[in-house]
Amino acid sequence: MAKAGVFFAEGYEEIEALTVVDLCRRAGMEVTMVAAGDDRTVTGSHNIAVRMDQTLSEADFDSFDILVLPGGMPGTKNLESCERLMEELDRFYRGERWIAAICAAPSIFGHRGYLRGKKATAYPAFTGHLEGADVTAQPAVCDGNVITGQGMGAAIAFGLLIVEKLVSPKAAAELAESIVAAV
Repeated sequence: MAKAGVFFAEGYEEIEALTVVDLCRRAGMEVTMVAAGDDRTVTGSHNIAVRMDQTLSEADFDSFDILVLPGGMPGTKNLESCERLMEELDRFYRGERWIAAICAAPSIFGHRGYLRGKKATAYPAFTGHLEGADVTAQPAVCDGNVITGQGMGAAIAFGLLIVEKLVSPKAAAELAESIVAAV
């Protein structure tokens, strides 16, 4: 069973984070919601507080098959300022393990050099941060071990792409049909 770590920082975009958690769990993945700080309750950019499964200090990164970063502001900046998370992202990227980000969060991948020569997408105001990427307007795109998504309106496509890559294309198609996805 594939295992995902979804990282929540203060000011995260609620729909992007929770849609991924929901879809991956529906597909049978084990999903751990991880606070990027020491408080298990993290408040999103629209003032919705959610209780996490773990804090960053409790996270066992070696147990995860994918690290997922939702966007939102100031959530994206707060994720990027989390040194331990950035070290683990670097390790996952170098080890060709799965990493995913949506909306503003792909900017983190651009800043860290992960997108050079890769297709990627992000919220339109952040595409300038996708350093070296072949920027697309697709709702969600995968290139190598990197999955990126455009924004809140693309959260279902992004979550389904994660399911497709970590579970199976069949599981993603069946899930899309069961939720009446418009993708």
